[in-house]
Amino acid sequence: MTNTPASDKWLQERTTEQIHMDQLKRAELFNGRAAMLGLVIGVIVEGLTGFGIAHQIGLGALVDGYTACRTQFLPFCF
Repeated sequence: MTNTPASDKWLQERTTEQIHMDQLKRAELFNGRAAMLGLVIGVIVEGLTGFGIAHQIGLGALVDGYTACRTQFLPFCF
């Protein structure tokens, strides 16, 4: 039995698709591990310094504004 050009093309496309899926799985695994590590580091730094994760990345004013709004310290809410 001989391979036809159509079956060779299908095999090549299937192999390329499989390689792409393997690369995506590896990238997602790495991203998940990096996110978990970042969250753990953020929690540890929060425990050591007393500043929350939002303050650590520069969003503290936004969180403080939301907290003030929720506790009625501001006459308006955004």
